[in-house]
Amino acid sequence: MGKLDSKVVAFSYNPCHPFKLMSLLRSIHTSIADSYQSILQSNQLLNGLSKSGRIDDARKVFDKMTKRDEYTWNTMISGYVNVGRLVEARELLNGFSSRSSITWSSLISGYCRFGCEAETFGLFRSMRLEGQKPSQYTLGSILRLCSTLCLIQNGKMIHGYVVKNGFESNVYVVTGLVDMYAKCSHISEAEILFKGLAFDKGNHVLWTTMVTGYSQNGDGLKAIEFFRYMHAEGVESNQFTFPSILTACSAVSAHRFGEQVHGCIVRYGFGCNVYVQSALVDMYAKCGDLSSAKRVLENMDDDDVVSWNSMIVGCVRHGFEEEALLLFKKMHARNMKIDDYTFPSVLNCCIIGSIDAKSVHCLVIKTGFENYKLVSNAIVDMYAKTGELNCAYAVFEKMVEKDVISWTSLVTGYAQNGSHEESLKIFRDMRIAGVNPDQFIVASILSACAELTLLEFGKQVHSDFIKSGLRSSLSVDNSLVTMYAKCGCLDDADAIFVSMHVRDVITWTALIVGYAQNGKGRHSLRFYDAMVLSGTKPDFITFIGLLFACSHAGLVDEGRAYFQQMKKIYGIEPGPEHYACMIDLFGRSGKLDEAKEILNQMDVKPDATVWKALLAACRVHGNFELGERAATNLFELEPMNAMPYVMLSNMYSAARKWDDAAKIRRLMKSKGIVKEPGCSWIEMNSRVHTFSSEDRGHPREAEIYSKIDEIITRIKEAGYVPDMNFSLHDMDREGMEVGLAYHSEKLAVAFGLLASPPGAPIRIFKNLRVCGDCHSAMKYISANFARHIILRDSNCFHHFREGKCSCGNYW
Repeated sequence: MGKLDSKVVAFSYNPCHPFKLMSLLRSIHTSIADSYQSILQSNQLLNGLSKSGRIDDARKVFDKMTKRDEYTWNTMISGYVNVGRLVEARELLNGFSSRSSITWSSLISGYCRFGCEAETFGLFRSMRLEGQKPSQYTLGSILRLCSTLCLIQNGKMIHGYVVKNGFESNVYVVTGLVDMYAKCSHISEAEILFKGLAFDKGNHVLWTTMVTGYSQNGDGLKAIEFFRYMHAEGVESNQFTFPSILTACSAVSAHRFGEQVHGCIVRYGFGCNVYVQSALVDMYAKCGDLSSAKRVLENMDDDDVVSWNSMIVGCVRHGFEEEALLLFKKMHARNMKIDDYTFPSVLNCCIIGSIDAKSVHCLVIKTGFENYKLVSNAIVDMYAKTGELNCAYAVFEKMVEKDVISWTSLVTGYAQNGSHEESLKIFRDMRIAGVNPDQFIVASILSACAELTLLEFGKQVHSDFIKSGLRSSLSVDNSLVTMYAKCGCLDDADAIFVSMHVRDVITWTALIVGYAQNGKGRHSLRFYDAMVLSGTKPDFITFIGLLFACSHAGLVDEGRAYFQQMKKIYGIEPGPEHYACMIDLFGRSGKLDEAKEILNQMDVKPDATVWKALLAACRVHGNFELGERAATNLFELEPMNAMPYVMLSNMYSAARKWDDAAKIRRLMKSKGIVKEPGCSWIEMNSRVHTFSSEDRGHPREAEIYSKIDEIITRIKEAGYVPDMNFSLHDMDREGMEVGLAYHSEKLAVAFGLLASPPGAPIRIFKNLRVCGDCHSAMKYISANFARHIILRDSNCFHHFREGKCSCGNYW
């Protein structure tokens, strides 16, 4: 324009040339048109290069342009945004002096798309400070960011801006707000917004957002209610509405309603939409209608891996593992792209032995999914649940990224396979690694504490769980009830039980068994009555607990009645465990003939549990004929178990049949069978002190043995007489008395009296059953030293108070 300007100036001094004036105006018009045409062409080229991703070529064109308009700048900024080069886009924005709301919105939408929270809200503030008003699209982009990242506070701030600046009647913005509240788990606010609308309630996007919101927030019934309301209002559903409502049907097993939705899908012409078909397969599979799911799957034009995964999951969930494996093989045969969601379901089939676990593991490695966390977690879980703990640990150790699910699979696997101490060590390592536990691992670790009767550790886990702020779950509450009951803390177990809003058969059974093990069989029976009144149906395990309670409280008539109720009222066939309890019940009560009768009437073959119960009864009542029969059967069933040999030998020793006792011990030795050494332990000041019979290895040995002498003297004065029937060695009376005095549980209680404050309870644990002499001595010690002694042996708890035991001498 420089030359054109000089012509205009020159002409202004010569106004007498009308024809030259016309010529000059034509020249000016041509120059302007040429300039405009040049910018237009350059902008078109710039736009084409940007949209095709050739952003560097676009920048070269931009830099060569001598004239640029707003469209030029916006196109270049938008091009950088589209390829994710946000820093360069922002540099351009900073260099553009005439930026508009479109310019700002373009950059803000880019930062939103890439999840940049701080930059997005920083630009939003700068935009407003510059006096530019955000458009509905700017606000929509920011609300989508809040939805994706669950930025509820920022979302509420945008909501405030919307209200102040008159956007509350803009359906696009309000739909974004509804979606934001729903995805941030504030569905009630979303519903208030929706119901407060006075415009465009026929907008199907808004309705779909509400249906999806309820579905994603786990309220399937409300989603169904909204879907019905939507159709009553005449609003049509689309390919986005149907998957959401089908997901809601899956969540609440609304199979019939799902079928009706399927009818709507066909009627509205969405039956061939792959996303809708996939949702249908998932709904039918989760509702257990596998034939309908398979029919939809077979009618799909394309092999959709998501649909096949849903079908496999459905088969596994409903116990059709063979069908799941067949589907997996078909996927493989069709060269379908198996993903990281396929393998976890297939690996579940390995747990029940339908397919070789290691062959699937090999396939995972071959297909490159070994490092996917979801798949690795499933492999750890599979090996752990199949007892291959070394393999589970090896996979776990190789994982680059471990989450709480990885740790939970390993901890739970070790706990369920009886390696409780190892599970506690892994849990400790998890806490050191800074991983916070969830409800599943807390439930598992509490169960391990229950099995090991680690009360203090269990209390620490309980305390940490409360501090974590996690909501309790039924499994955690059940584990707490079980842990406290098995550790002899019935008041704590009862307190947890009372605080529970939801209880199931496991909850009630835990208390029934807990009270029985703590010598309060009649309390167990009262809990059973309350359980039945609550409408909870007892199961197989409940009756084991009930019969155990009866046997340990001498409630013969009640035990008979419950045994008959099992089959007559609840249709539960008695198992070997129930027969063992009945034999134990009759045996403890001295009714060996009835025990023998029920043994002969068994509908199932007696297992080792039954014969052990019978042998124990014979040991108490000295029935050698029946005892030898029970022992002989145990020799066959469990040839390397020392228990029947030891018990039979003890029977002979108690009857002073030393030769027969020696013969059994020689037989044990010849077979290489080693008796588990008896030991007792006590926890004091976070340290566990272990004692064996006549143990001399404790640092306070001299004090302990001096205390034993004091104890024996004082309780003898109170009436204690050593029971020689439990001295199993052929020696004189004095030697027998000394042997009895130094049993492991007596050494433990002596240490407890020395190390604990006066009047404090003493908790002792023993790996075998307490002997009759120690049981008698503990009653005297509790009275003479005014202590509550809690002794947990291999069978139950004994609470000794004021010279009495909670077991009522039915130990």
